Amino acid sequence: MIEIKTPGELQAMRAAGLVVWRTLTAVREIAKPGVTTADLDELAEQTIRDAGAVPSFKGYHGFPASICASVNEQIVHGIPSKTQVLNDGDIISVDCGAILDGWHGDSAVTLAIGEVSKADLALSAATEAAMWAGIAAVSSGGRLTDISHAVQTAAEKAGREDGVEYGMIVEYGGHGIGRQMHMDPFLPNLGKPGKGPRLKTGMALAIEPMLTGGGGETVELEDGWTVVTADGSRASHWEHTVAITDDGPWVLTAPEDA
Repeated sequence: MIEIKTPGELQAMRAAGLVVWRTLTAVREIAKPGVTTADLDELAEQTIRDAGAVPSFKGYHGFPASICASVNEQIVHGIPSKTQVLNDGDIISVDCGAILDGWHGDSAVTLAIGEVSKADLALSAATEAAMWAGIAAVSSGGRLTDISHAVQTAAEKAGREDGVEYGMIVEYGGHGIGRQMHMDPFLPNLGKPGKGPRLKTGMALAIEPMLTGGGGETVELEDGWTVVTADGSRASHWEHTVAITDDGPWVLTAPEDA
């Protein structure tokens, strides 16, 4: 069963999504060399709670923080730490979720810390472009894997243009979202179009590609959360929460002019 929301419920999700967007905007402003990932987490939690919301991640299956902070070869689910100091040339993927009036918003960005290599900037740009291609493929009456195919096609196109065969992370992907953070359906980031559930107005999905500068193999660290690239290559993660409407996709975690 894929949850169908009323227009009023989607408006409530939009409010939660804007809390997430404002939080990531605040985090982006302080993410500089010398700052720790714990500093980012503290700011994120305070911003979420100041908005009258609750962090989605904190306590979720025991996760200890309000954001996931994944640095360099860390792909996803990185645990913020007072000992993880950001350095010039790092990239960090920050994943953030908030619950407002029982509804979830979920979004992720990859941030450049100081002067970052052209290769890492290209990797992040490719991942973001793949996300937006997936969002553009959202259409009431379409199929779930239309989104998957659009993400894959955009990632491969960016790779050809950049002269890099980007690794696609297949174990993790997008998901339904609403009254819970992770709901049906699972949304793969690659695949043939025209398959899976038919998309309907009122559904909401988190679309979140993850690419690497090398291979797609992953390793989970002993902390039971942090996922890294097996080959040590750098990774990027971008995500938005998107509602399906009769007029097309509505990005709930972005400002109106995005």
